Amino acid sequence: MNGIAACESISAPTAVRRRILVILVCLSLFSYLLRMNISVAQQFMVPELGLSDIQVGQVFSSFMAGYALFQVPAGVWGDQRGPRFVLTVAVLSWGFLTLLTGLIPGLLVRGAAAAFLSLLILRFMLGVGEAAMYPVAARVVANWMPPAEHAFSNAVVIAGSTVGSALTPPLIAYLMQAFGWRFSFYLTGLFPFGIALLWWWQARDHPEQHQAVNHEEIALIAAGRAVKSATGPVPSWWSLGKNRNIAFLCLSYFLTSYVMFVFVFWLYKYFVDVRKFTVVGGGWALSLPFVVATVALPSMGYLSDRLSARRGALWGRRRVAMGCLVFCGLLLLVGAAASGPWMAVAAISLSVACLFSTEGPYWSTVIKLAGPHAGAAGGLMNMVGNFGGAVSTAVVPFLVHIFGWFGALACASVFAIIAAALWLLIRSDSKIPVQTLGGLEQAAGEAK
Repeated sequence: MNGIAACESISAPTAVRRRILVILVCLSLFSYLLRMNISVAQQFMVPELGLSDIQVGQVFSSFMAGYALFQVPAGVWGDQRGPRFVLTVAVLSWGFLTLLTGLIPGLLVRGAAAAFLSLLILRFMLGVGEAAMYPVAARVVANWMPPAEHAFSNAVVIAGSTVGSALTPPLIAYLMQAFGWRFSFYLTGLFPFGIALLWWWQARDHPEQHQAVNHEEIALIAAGRAVKSATGPVPSWWSLGKNRNIAFLCLSYFLTSYVMFVFVFWLYKYFVDVRKFTVVGGGWALSLPFVVATVALPSMGYLSDRLSARRGALWGRRRVAMGCLVFCGLLLLVGAAASGPWMAVAAISLSVACLFSTEGPYWSTVIKLAGPHAGAAGGLMNMVGNFGGAVSTAVVPFLVHIFGWFGALACASVFAIIAAALWLLIRSDSKIPVQTLGGLEQAAGEAK
């Protein structure tokens, strides 16, 4: 009996893939902590530096521009150089640039104009560094997770961003009120160095390279998987973007990201200036939408996987994404029109949760469509999507000035509903034929 138990124990799959997933979640958490900290710190930074809301929007957009422009290069680099090395370098850059931000306008530069320019440059470079996070994470999921767990795994990784978004507002609000806004950057800038070392120590590009992974876990991961890392020439972004499904997926993600970064960068100011929360109270109010999203995101990713397995990817991915986006838009309107501050927080919390719940379907769909070029295609989707974020961070102050906050939020609501409608044009159960990848591989296969 003991021999049988020992044999069963030996043959049981290891769970190293879960360890890799947990570290990815931590990376995702810190990426949002470091991108979102300035949205709270601006309450103290802006008066000290003499910046206007328009300039703050430009600083936010500089991050989004760097983030968007380097999505494809980061995804390609992750496909070719490997996720272990690329994410380690990227995360180290996050910490270094965040520490430098805390030096403005003291040791680093003098004068308001120089401080504004330095902020533009540092936030742009932080965007470049963070560009690797999700395209390369998509490659890690493709390499390490069974296909039946792709939507759930991607949703769990994105859920790390909602945890980071929930922790950031109260943490930064407390730190800057107690110790000043610079200290908040100094402290949070130290975190990435530790998690980068942990990732380098634990991660490998493929399960077969990890000494703690047994044959049973490798077989479990490989079961039903057709996705392998790209070994041939890398398709251009244009050749990927010419595919109808990729193009509409990117356009839908553009609109989704517009709405997302209204929440990420401007919702704190809305709560403090319009709903009259205190500096710390606004931090707690802003954390609530992301707490709800943290629960909803992996739950909807799991639902998407189960529906895809039972009724097909077209049903499981498209309908989950569409339903969540429609409810996001409607609930955002309810929140903008609410008379009481906590009614607004409640409705907007559900809206944020619905929006983030679409991440699993988006990323599992791009993995399915692009196959071995999941990193590059994920980079393209995230690049186009985050141009939507660059637009929203810059445009929101103008919309608020002209139409007020209700008009700015109503615009985001309409974009969410249009993003839902675009899913009707996406065949999420298909795969890009080889010949569409710019003619780089001539032995064309059938679309699957």
